Parts: sequence; C-alpha cells; structure tokens
Amino acid sequence: MGTNRPPNVIVFFTDQQRWDSTGMHGNRMDLTPNFDRVAMEGTHCFNAFTPQPVCLPARVVMQTGRYASQWGCYYNGGELPVGTRTIGHHFRDAGYQTGYIGKWHLCHEEPVPAARRGGYDYWLGSNVLEFTSDAYQTRMYDNDDQPVDLPGYRVDALTDAAIRFVDDNQDRPFFLFTSYIEPHFQNHRDDYPAPTGYEERYLDPWVPPDLRALGGSSARHLPGYYGMIKRLDEAFGRLLDALRSLRLLENTIVLFTSDHGCHFKTRNGEYKRSCHDASMRVPMAACGPGFDSGGRLQEMISLVDVAPTLLDACGIEVPDAMQGRSFAPLARGRAADWPEEVFAEIYETELSRCVRTRRWKYAVRRTVKGPEPGDPWTFREDCLYDLMADPYELHNLAGYDSHRGVVEVMQERLVRRMTAAGEAAPTIEPALVVAGGQKSVSEEETRH
Repeated sequence: MGTNRPPNVIVFFTDQQRWDSTGMHGNRMDLTPNFDRVAMEGTHCFNAFTPQPVCLPARVVMQTGRYASQWGCYYNGGELPVGTRTIGHHFRDAGYQTGYIGKWHLCHEEPVPAARRGGYDYWLGSNVLEFTSDAYQTRMYDNDDQPVDLPGYRVDALTDAAIRFVDDNQDRPFFLFTSYIEPHFQNHRDDYPAPTGYEERYLDPWVPPDLRALGGSSARHLPGYYGMIKRLDEAFGRLLDALRSLRLLENTIVLFTSDHGCHFKTRNGEYKRSCHDASMRVPMAACGPGFDSGGRLQEMISLVDVAPTLLDACGIEVPDAMQGRSFAPLARGRAADWPEEVFAEIYETELSRCVRTRRWKYAVRRTVKGPEPGDPWTFREDCLYDLMADPYELHNLAGYDSHRGVVEVMQERLVRRMTAAGEAAPTIEPALVVAGGQKSVSEEETRH
C-alpha cells in the first residue's frame, strides 16, 4: 500500500443505543469490550449527543452535516429531497469507492430508488429495515432493486456484507457507511430480540439509575436490549479483525456511534423523542489516522459534527453549507474554540428545543405556533437539570427562584443556537415559580 493513499473510512452506526451501555460510561455488564478498547486507544467522545433523538432526522444530520429541520425532515415521516448532497457524494467526488449497507430510512419507498440513495456507488440496504426483516430473517435490496436474503442473525448478516465490501475494495480508498437496526426494538412485536441464548445472560442486569427510579418497560426489555448490544460489539470486533487481517487497520478511520438513545417509556409513551440524556446522549469513539491516541474529548460533540469531521480528517474540503464542525483538530491535540453547549430539536411527541452544557440542561416546549409560516413560536420553560448533582435527570429545577440566573444564561444560549440553526427567535414564557429553599447557585456556576 502506498504511503500517499488517503485513509479509508467506515462508519459503524447503531440504532437506539444508550451511551451508558458501554463500559467506558460505567456499564458493569461487559457488553462492549471492543468499543471500549477503541475508545481507550483511539479517541473517545465522552460527551456525544444527537441533535434529533429519532431515527430519520438523526440520519439526515449524519448524511448532510446540517440540522434536519433545514431539509424539512424533522419527523420520521419525512423524506430527504432528491439531489441533496450527502457525505456519500463528497467522498465519491474525492475519488473514493462508496458503499452503504443497512437501514436508510430517508425516503418513503422500498426498495429505495437509485436517485434517493445519497450518491453511494454500492448499495445493499432497506429503507426501514425493521419492516423488511426480523432478527433471523434479513432482507435488503441491491443496486438493481433486487431482494437479497442474508443468512444468520441480522447483526451478523450486515457485518458479513460489510466485510465482503472491504475485501472487494481493499486496493482503493473506500468510504463505507454500515447502518444497523440493533438495538432498536422490533416494531411489530415491541420487543428487543437478542441472538438465541443472549437475553438469558442478562436476566439480572445492571440497571441505570433513571430506569431504576422510573421503571418504564426496562424490566421486560433490558435483557434483550443488552444481548443485542453484546452481539453488536462482537460484530464491531469482527470488522476490526477483518481490517487487521487485510493490513488496512492502520490506514482506516473507523467511527462508532448511534442515532439516539432509549428511555424505555419513562419520559413519554415510547422510547425516544425527549430532551433527556437517555434519548439524546450516544456512544462515540473513533480510531485510525488522526484519531489514534486522541484520548478522551470532554467537549460537547454532536452528530452534526460527524460529516465535517470525517471529510476534514481525509483532507476533503468541508462545504460551507454544513452546520457542524470538525472535531479532528481536537483529536490531534490542537486547541480549538469549541462551543460549550450542544443543541437539540425535538418534534412529534412534543415540540421542544434544548441546550446542554457539561453541567446544565435547559429545555423549552412549544405552547403556541405563529399564525403565519416563519412566525416565531412561543415556548414555555419545561426542564432545567443540574447534571453535576443529578446526572440522570430525576429532579426538574425549572421555575426554581434559586436558579433564575442559570435560566437566563441557558436561555441566551438556546436562542443563539436556534437562530444559528435557521429558526426565528422565539418567545419563551417562564415556568411557574418554585421556592428554592436552601438551594443557591453562584454567578460563576451559571456559566459552566
């Protein structure tokens, strides 16, 4: 392999995986040894979040590097407009062989028409994989719109296909986006189907504090959910082993992350679409050129930053239209003026906006929409959490008179991020006042 060859890139994208399912975030079940090793030896994005905690909008963000609302794709019934420039287009234009395997969920049609495949050369996908397949019945469609039935557990079927793509393209630079459905629930049964024998391993699981307190469906679903994550991590290890055996590992950037988390029906009637970390916070780690020995990044990183990061890391110009920014300089140890907060848009079960810093989470919920398109919305303060004292968001401080200074700072952050994302500046009504008692927050603490 020539030393001047640009790095290959693989995105290993899971669906509905909580950040605290990983050992690097304190999970005690040994579910993710391969992810944990990459996070320790490569670059671990400790504070990684989705700006849209639901499937389709999160995928819009990953493919375009822009907020989903900019495309009108802010809900699961949306559709990425034909002709939209994706990360697949940019890598293809830079001379890469591009491939997409797995769940697409960016249009209404099945099979996905060629014009709606985001510019990827090789295609083996399904628009809504949980509808065309089951745990042991994997059906996707190829470049010619022909159904392809793959053997094995669904995670393994996609991983086998990914390894075949890598093997077939080892002599030229490639960009591969592999999009799993696991550990998402299987819709028609509302369960989490782990591989045979895996759910039984986790019948007495470690339960995150929010689920211990709030319950939801976690008692029924955590064992299967953990079993699915265990198999995903084994698949991640297999893919890394394939790269190692082909002598490609040292010249391949591999990024692992997820579209959103899972709160197990504790915050609303389903599993996501809320402002809480259980919905918003995701695992993220990368290895390969520019990311080896990057250490733990404490900065607040969003999925909107992934596309510009991967382009930048490969020396490809990042389009001005992308709203995210590259965290590759952070991984290389170069100081950067990085935002102190991440921003999230929430639609469907509620219409909310949220900003989160390392310490504070502030969210507002819409009460009134302007009478004309483009008119500002009116929101009411919905949530304020002190994540230092309450990391699993069990005590809502919205309205506490002791925290009014925090609200003023966070509200300014929120309005600034909303307008930067292309929204009109909103009207925000205060929450009902609550006496804070002995609680107090210094002026310095409000800005952390």
